[in-house]
Amino acid sequence: MVFPTRIQLTALTVSAMFFMEQLDGTILATALPAIAHDLHVDTVATSVALTSYIIGLAIFIPASGALADRLGSRTILSLAICVFLVSSILCGIAHTLPFLAVMRMLQGAGGALMVPVGRLVVIRDTPRKDLVRAMAWMMLPATLGPLMGPVVGGFITTWFSWRWNFYLNIPVGLLGLLMTWRFIPQVREPSPPPFDFKGLVLAGGGLATLSILAELFSHNAAGWPLLTSLLAGGVVLMAVYAHHARQLAEPLLDFRLMRFSTFRISLVAGAATRIAVGSLPFLLPTFLQIGAGLNAAQSGIVTFVGPVGSIAIRPLVPAILKRWGFRRVLMINSLSAAVIFALIAAYRPPLPLWTISVVLVMAGAAQAVQFSAYNTVAYADIPPNRMSAATSLYSTMQQIMLSSGICIAAGTLTVLNILSGQSEPTLNDFSIALLVTGGISLLAAPIAAAMPPSAGADMSGNRS
Repeated sequence: MVFPTRIQLTALTVSAMFFMEQLDGTILATALPAIAHDLHVDTVATSVALTSYIIGLAIFIPASGALADRLGSRTILSLAICVFLVSSILCGIAHTLPFLAVMRMLQGAGGALMVPVGRLVVIRDTPRKDLVRAMAWMMLPATLGPLMGPVVGGFITTWFSWRWNFYLNIPVGLLGLLMTWRFIPQVREPSPPPFDFKGLVLAGGGLATLSILAELFSHNAAGWPLLTSLLAGGVVLMAVYAHHARQLAEPLLDFRLMRFSTFRISLVAGAATRIAVGSLPFLLPTFLQIGAGLNAAQSGIVTFVGPVGSIAIRPLVPAILKRWGFRRVLMINSLSAAVIFALIAAYRPPLPLWTISVVLVMAGAAQAVQFSAYNTVAYADIPPNRMSAATSLYSTMQQIMLSSGICIAAGTLTVLNILSGQSEPTLNDFSIALLVTGGISLLAAPIAAAMPPSAGADMSGNRS
């Protein structure tokens, strides 16, 4: 069957937004020392530029589906891209750290609306039998962006200026805006329920508070009184939200969707895998610099081979799922992250660099299959009128787990430093952190095994 051109263009349009958001989320890490020097602040203080972006995401992701239902998918996506572009320009001209932090939070708000609404458009606009193929196109940037970020960020910061990391969003965003108006349909619910402002304040505030807590804890950047206060505040806000949500027919984050087994299993098993994948862009570049003696640019080039495996396997994903089905693919592939992380952790000189490059190509291929499957089968049993709520909840949990991967990895390194009394992590510390996050991914295998053998059969085409 020939893949419909309109669906392909819609998926590519959303893919451009994913790429911009994913690249921006990782590109800045290598530029923090340059930002600190230019803005005359301590390098540690510049981490607020990363944290504020996560806060913006956490606050506004829950509202994405409800806003799309009211204002229309094309309108929300266009607005999100414009917010992202304007805030990128303002980040680029920032001359104080507080101004940069506020603009980064605004960037996060734009990204929070782009990603889940884009996914919702593809799900609604694609026939179920073509959804696997459409998701494979759409999710490629989820692999490319984080791995390209350190390479592109290091190159731009070294040869131009850290400010051009933000200006890079302008051409990509303008192209995405043009493609949105041309290829994204304007879809809205005819009679949406009242917007849940109270739920937005409670859920957004709770997620933002817990995000700040995780960031501060993972870098040992706050005392126990502050951390305890943030934990208590975040838990209370989320508990109040849970009570509030039970009283509404259609809350912003509807946890009643967990009664659909394919959605629940995809969410929970995918969470274990995403923790591992989220930690890799954080751990790998420094591991290579310590373990192989590479500089930042060289380690970035080595990590960039990962997308090769992802690109190579993408065209084969529909055939793989048709041959073995979602359940078997997710069960077997769930073991791959643990094996791959163990192989990376075992790397030591004088082993040649091509050996770890082969492992990273395998990692890219495994991630492509895994997340194409998770992001498709999650919606196998969701009724059409609950798709907006499902994408909001799924996108929120996805972002939390990716961020949690970084925090767990950084927290592991911090604990090891405290126990050893060292000021800087060693090669063995990074190996342990890789084994910890890779080990968490093993939890996905038994969870995926609980999925019905026929799960998503009308999407994969597997009837065995």
